[in-house]
Amino acid sequence: MAGSEERESLWSALRDRTRVVSTELTGSLPRGLRLAAAYSWRLLVIAAAAGVVIWLVIQLKLLVVPLLIAILVTALLWPFFSWMLRHRVPRGLAIVIAVVTTLAVVSGLLWVVVWQITREFGRVQARTVDAVAAFRQYLIDGPLHLSAGQIDDLLNQVGSLVQEQASLLWSGALAIGTTLGHVVTGALLALFILLTLLADGGGIWRWTTRLLPKAARVPVDGAARAGWVTLVNYARTQLLVATIDAIGIGLGALLLGVPLAVPIAVLVFLGAFVPIVGAVVTGAVAVFVALVYNGPLIALWMLIVVLGVQQLEGHVLQPLLMGAAVKVHPLAVVLVVAGGAMIAGIPGALFAVPLAAFVNVVVLYLGSRGWETGGRPPPEDLIWSTVPRRRRTPA
Repeated sequence: MAGSEERESLWSALRDRTRVVSTELTGSLPRGLRLAAAYSWRLLVIAAAAGVVIWLVIQLKLLVVPLLIAILVTALLWPFFSWMLRHRVPRGLAIVIAVVTTLAVVSGLLWVVVWQITREFGRVQARTVDAVAAFRQYLIDGPLHLSAGQIDDLLNQVGSLVQEQASLLWSGALAIGTTLGHVVTGALLALFILLTLLADGGGIWRWTTRLLPKAARVPVDGAARAGWVTLVNYARTQLLVATIDAIGIGLGALLLGVPLAVPIAVLVFLGAFVPIVGAVVTGAVAVFVALVYNGPLIALWMLIVVLGVQQLEGHVLQPLLMGAAVKVHPLAVVLVVAGGAMIAGIPGALFAVPLAAFVNVVVLYLGSRGWETGGRPPPEDLIWSTVPRRRRTPA
């Protein structure tokens, strides 16, 4: 009897948060220092856990990268796939149509790009050599009066910098390798994961949630579903942005006589999936090609086309076609993309924003106990969101 009372009193003492171990020194410390210390060790634990997760992801990159690609492609196909299911298309047939259509579009674009590059590469190379020689002569005869040695040193420095940055992007922590075996293995694994997600993604997720404690299943399920909605909206929006930008800038390059119009359009399409940064980089590439091949006047018009298409897409076509405007936090997006590129190269830049948007929604959902209120995180608290367009009602 005495033993049970002793155990009960011990348990009561452990549950009583007012009874803490302290010393005379603890009471004499400033409150701000105590708070800083409390936050510091918690942040250290979080950083250590994040470091372990990143280390595991890097070690399993041959699985993680195809998995992330398959999830992103699933989000891209989900509106079309769910539309077919709503119209009573059998799931198996819907999977075949979605996957075959995607493979056909990607293969066709790659074939056109390779065909145009092999057709126009010789002319572009010769024109580039002439443009570089003319620019070199201008630096010698122009107001700068640089010597040939100074120009060579400058070009060598620029070339070394470009090679270093390119090697960082191509050999990031998540780079799966450039050998044919790695590429084929990753592509087949991504295709297999895509098929399984389309076939029974809901069942896979329900099985995953059953691995958690019962008290955590509802919150985790609600948070993940809120994150999935954000991911689908992100993929749908970026697909629309990529299509509009690629068609507009590609047609502009074609009409202005800029070479490699189709590869430029494909590059713009792919770059649109890296918000803000991708548009700037691919637009700069289009202007640079026009400058080297067609001269400053056409390059200026190409710059006008790039800016005009992006403004038209962002402020007119996107709200009109989607009924919503995209709200992004530019600083957060740029920092996330830069951090992803520094850590994991090109895959990091590609997955940084959707992963950050997903985590952002999940954390806010769990922090606000959204499974109890049934509400979604407010758009102003998100780094990426879609804001419904206000419709004017007749008076």
